[in-house]
Amino acid sequence: MLRLFIILNLLFFNSLACDGGYDSCKQKVIDSNTTHGQTLEIPVENNKRLIYSAKKPECKILKGDPFLGLYLVEDYSDFEYPFTINMLEPSGIAAINENSAKEGKIVKRQVGLSQLAVFDTHVSSPRILTNSCCSLEGIVTSKGIIEKEYIERFLRVEDTSYADIGINLKDQKGAVVVAELTPSIKNNPFKKEDVLLSIDGTKVENSATTMREILFDTIGSKHSLIIKRDSKLMTIEVESQKKEISEVKVAVKTADAVKATKKVEENIQTNGLQFDKNLKIIKIDEQAKKYGLKLGDKLLQVDGIKITNQQELTKNISSFKNNANLLFERNDFQFFVNVN
Repeated sequence: MLRLFIILNLLFFNSLACDGGYDSCKQKVIDSNTTHGQTLEIPVENNKRLIYSAKKPECKILKGDPFLGLYLVEDYSDFEYPFTINMLEPSGIAAINENSAKEGKIVKRQVGLSQLAVFDTHVSSPRILTNSCCSLEGIVTSKGIIEKEYIERFLRVEDTSYADIGINLKDQKGAVVVAELTPSIKNNPFKKEDVLLSIDGTKVENSATTMREILFDTIGSKHSLIIKRDSKLMTIEVESQKKEISEVKVAVKTADAVKATKKVEENIQTNGLQFDKNLKIIKIDEQAKKYGLKLGDKLLQVDGIKITNQQELTKNISSFKNNANLLFERNDFQFFVNVN
């Protein structure tokens, strides 16, 4: 009887949360004491808290994922309405902390462990991403969004290790391409720019889904992949290995590199727009006046990719020069501009 009472109360609360929209979700974040500076402590089912933290928490950890900074700990606060994960397609989502709820959408999916998803609205981090019923859709970090599929797996499995077949992927001109090779994989049969066509007879559709399938695979399982290298089709047989945490490499800058960096820190001009080191427009040529931009407008994103400095702008400048969807901010108001 008690269990039925609890279930009915949870259903009642969830219905209220949906009716109350994101304001209810913000209140839930406050009531659950989820936000602690740069750390999130999210109450989940079975008297546990899901922690997102850049540093390992100083408490008893039930399990952890050092790749994504996720940890699970016991929770004795008896918070009645823990966050659940919505594995269905939401009608809308918002990035929420104790101060605000900002609606938006994911414009670039998470590709593996190093390329997190991208939100189309500029928000401070960390935050949780929820639908209007306050179910988790992701975790907003300073590096991007950890998508719900990764969170759901972390909570579900006992062994949080990831599998690795030696590659990281990217989408390129409608194809799924090898972007990087995993250094720890010996005798790696892949090469950068190999085009991945199929795995075990199933056509490869996109880098986000494929990397997730590779990472979530059973360690030790064997697979047959068809790739295209240059113009030749090849079949590669692989066995999933446990993914290792790579050592952080500290780059030593030469004098030429320092000079190049200083040059990048100077003003950048492209497509009739000139940006200062803070990515604010300081000059608009005649050809760019048609975009309706003003001096002082700040660039935030290029084609859904968050841009925070001139190095990142330079990295994405090729797509910028041709045709791009740019997100700007003016007096706390954000707007998109298509340039070509």
